[in-house]
Amino acid sequence: MTRVAVLYGGISAEREVSLASGTKVIEALRQGGFDVTPIEVTEDLGALIAALTPRPDAVFNALHGRFGEDGAIQGVLDLLGIPYTHSGVRASAVAMDKVAAKALFAAAGLPVAAGRTVGIDELEAADPIPLPYVVKPINEGSSVGVEIIKAGDNRRAAVARAWKFGREALVEEYIPGRELTVAVMGEKALAVTEILADAGVFYDYESKYADGGSRHVIPAEVHPDIYAQALDVAVAAHRALGCRGATRCDFRYDDTAGEPGRLVLLEINTQPGLTPTSLLPEQAAHLGMSFPKLCAWMVENAACRV
Repeated sequence: MTRVAVLYGGISAEREVSLASGTKVIEALRQGGFDVTPIEVTEDLGALIAALTPRPDAVFNALHGRFGEDGAIQGVLDLLGIPYTHSGVRASAVAMDKVAAKALFAAAGLPVAAGRTVGIDELEAADPIPLPYVVKPINEGSSVGVEIIKAGDNRRAAVARAWKFGREALVEEYIPGRELTVAVMGEKALAVTEILADAGVFYDYESKYADGGSRHVIPAEVHPDIYAQALDVAVAAHRALGCRGATRCDFRYDDTAGEPGRLVLLEINTQPGLTPTSLLPEQAAHLGMSFPKLCAWMVENAACRV
């Protein structure tokens, strides 16, 4: 029987999400016949290494956010020689750094939003780009810290003063329209989902994880050319960063002037959520793959990576 250690929890702002993902993964792997050891990760690295001794056959990495999907834990597992799910050190680190990932996407000819990195002092002093725009932490996931600054709302300075994600932020043009997402497994894009965020104008943290926070339309009811483009761009983004296993790409689709409109790649997630409201399991199920089979596929594709 394959022995799998499931890492969940962690020390990022997404700890609660990771606990939810990990709990579902543990249950699914046990249903699939794996010998599962749950490991709730804290700041104690020594305790984690001790919990991984003797070494399992594979690690299912269900951590989210910093130290879980930014290459840090991946480096530890590579040093220990334990195969793990999802992407390796380099791809994980680049994907978590929105500025670095965006540069690689642009170099690969993929459609990205106009914007730049700004100092928080600069943001507090004046609008760095024309309104409306989006302010994002450079190294956070799950829309943590994302703010939309619109004309007339007088929130810019307050957002800057309350910023707790370092001395810089990524500022990008606001793309009106619809929210789309595409999951990739290996080299195959699964489907396009439209996300209707009930909590606000974009798919924020609350929309992602609260019961009833969003509604998902799968397959997305968009122009066929846009549907095909979203699938192609998701696979291209996965390849551009050297990702492995499963990823998920998020897009904005501006169809406000009619279809087909403008598709913009926002980011790639190398550790897609595996909660009851998550999009990757939903797309896999749409194609006939149950949640236990999805988790088993991830374990079967686990590897030591660089």
